[in-house]
Amino acid sequence: MSIYDSSAPTRRHFLRQLGFVTAAFTLHGAFAQQLGLPAVVPKGQRVFYVSHSLMWYVPQPLAEMAVAAGIRGHEVTGVQAIGASRTLQHWDKPEPNQAKQALLTGNVDVFVMSPIQFPDEGVENFVRLGLQHNPNMRFVVQLSWGGGDTDNQDFPRGAWENVDRNKTPEQLQRLYERNIQAGQAQADEINRKYGKNRRIMTLVPTAQALVVLRTKIFRKEMPGLNSQSELFVNPAHPSPPLEALNTYLHFAVLYGQSPIGLPVTDKLKKANRPAWDEKFARNLQEIAWQTAANYSYSGIHSH
Repeated sequence: MSIYDSSAPTRRHFLRQLGFVTAAFTLHGAFAQQLGLPAVVPKGQRVFYVSHSLMWYVPQPLAEMAVAAGIRGHEVTGVQAIGASRTLQHWDKPEPNQAKQALLTGNVDVFVMSPIQFPDEGVENFVRLGLQHNPNMRFVVQLSWGGGDTDNQDFPRGAWENVDRNKTPEQLQRLYERNIQAGQAQADEINRKYGKNRRIMTLVPTAQALVVLRTKIFRKEMPGLNSQSELFVNPAHPSPPLEALNTYLHFAVLYGQSPIGLPVTDKLKKANRPAWDEKFARNLQEIAWQTAANYSYSGIHSH
């Protein structure tokens, strides 16, 4: 019986237990979605990206998702892109350094980074500078997969070699372990040093979601994808399904909202693969949401 059913005898009691006195209410974020209740549309964020090629495709489709989700005021304030870059390379970039200039204005709400290895000194440098000019800033860091099926702690060794993409679930589970753990350790340290009783840094579980997706492909549980190699266009770079998965992950972490039901990304539409339809996109959205919502470092339950 639905709690929206006016005939439900427990409806009024349920609402009172939640502290509401009428049925005209909303809840925010993941908690509302778990209960099947309407969620408050979050405020749009001003977002700056410092990125390598495993993330620099995210800003535009994510902005389109924000519009589709009814989020007003989402703004990409800039993208600083350097191929195969560590975040420290963005910090050390000679002037004009667009990332530093953006933080100096104080007009950035969320600063998104994609280190390769951890710890990355550039991450903390940007955190320190950003908080000096906007003490309410948030910082989001992508946990990237490794090129050539390597752990990014070893990058670039092995990154460009030809690899066997037909990994077993057991092999996949170990594939990015050290890099994930090192990223979590740096997030813990930065939140401890700069958080002042709030979590200022969260992580996008891109590597973990890729493991889930590849495991489903291995087990023949992902219609539309017959092999793990279809997720890549070369030893490192993503094909449209992996780009879409990562963009849905970023939306979930940035806004604490489920991407389920959002539009199919343009690259999926233009790939000329009939199987990559709305149902296929929804499967990717469900993987993204389940992975992010169940990952404590995503910060989703603290939105």
